Amino acid sequence: MHASKQQLAILSLAIVLIGMFVMPKCQLVLATHQSLSTSSSSSSSSSSSSSSSSSSCEFPAIFNFGDSNSDTGGRAAAFGQIGPPHGETFFHAPAGRYSDGRHVIDFIAESFGVPYLSAYLDSVGSNFSHGANFATAGSTIRPQNTTSYSPFSLKIQYNQFRDFQQYSQVFRHKDEVFKKLLPKAKYFSKALYTFDIGQNDLTGSFSPNMSPEQIKATMSDILDQIKTYIKSIYDLGARYFWIHNTGPLGCLPYVLNGLSLNATQVDQTGCGISLNELAQYFNFGLKKVVVQLREDMPLAAVTYVDVYSIKYDLISQANKYGFIDPLIACCGQGGKYNYDSHKGCGARYMDHGKEILVGSCKDPRVKINWDGAHYTDAANKWVFGRLENGLYSDPPIQLRMACYKQ
Repeated sequence: MHASKQQLAILSLAIVLIGMFVMPKCQLVLATHQSLSTSSSSSSSSSSSSSSSSSSCEFPAIFNFGDSNSDTGGRAAAFGQIGPPHGETFFHAPAGRYSDGRHVIDFIAESFGVPYLSAYLDSVGSNFSHGANFATAGSTIRPQNTTSYSPFSLKIQYNQFRDFQQYSQVFRHKDEVFKKLLPKAKYFSKALYTFDIGQNDLTGSFSPNMSPEQIKATMSDILDQIKTYIKSIYDLGARYFWIHNTGPLGCLPYVLNGLSLNATQVDQTGCGISLNELAQYFNFGLKKVVVQLREDMPLAAVTYVDVYSIKYDLISQANKYGFIDPLIACCGQGGKYNYDSHKGCGARYMDHGKEILVGSCKDPRVKINWDGAHYTDAANKWVFGRLENGLYSDPPIQLRMACYKQ
């Protein structure tokens, strides 16, 4: 998630170029539930019904793809544990998450009664019987060869899933112990497949020398790749997809801290206007990708979730919802946004011969932003409460009904 000041400066210059083609602010469409039906096939367990009368979906497993917004231990397994105070509010210890507690994906797992997802990269104490998490902090849709982001792009995550699907069944037949730790073959066609990725592509892929046409082409390539790998996962038997768009980049303390924005460049909430417009432009394209995927994947139920609108609503009306200081990190040190890239959350440094730990704020339960880039347990719980009801989804379908297609 983290970007250098140089990267952020480059991004701010590049965003100026896209002003002529950024789409208007996304509008939330509220709609009543319509009749939902699914195609009858060997890979689909749902029968035709309406969302109001159908029983809730029973997903025996969840497979997640993404970045640090949904990483439950991938980065920690690959590059070293994320230390305290991360995890302090809910887990009471570091738990592989950039948060004081749970991510939205954890609340999704809770809602279906399945265990929190183990990271695919974590070999110690993992249980994959009800799914796996391929998300890794810093991951992008496109492979990033010139940035410091994670090497685990969506292509790599897809390859990991493909191998996991194959070899999990090989090992399930080798020893009884593996039957308790690996998913049944039938789970792969009945599982929920969740995606929350793209934010790092937007903050790491641009150059100030690029023309608007080149920026469009870059965005097009990013969107083409997410379409390619979702379709590839469908070809392996996946049928139920829950796809989050990207949140308001211009409201993240670590982004705001790296830019010098004047009063005309921020909105009434204090968020960077151009950065949020960039996120909305990506989201507009992602929604079109979802429409195309529905045509290309006739046996699938594909839900697009407007997480941007949910998060911006929370940030812009923080006091209304019981939160304070929405643009100030809870865990951090220094500056207007309580964020310093050299003294990030959990960092240790010497001050007059004394070691100092960059710790958290007094009460993370009333804070939205945890460490400058990620959300607190309380904020993620609030976001989940909004996204599960279907009012921010296309089609307007509740999470518990995501196995039905309109």
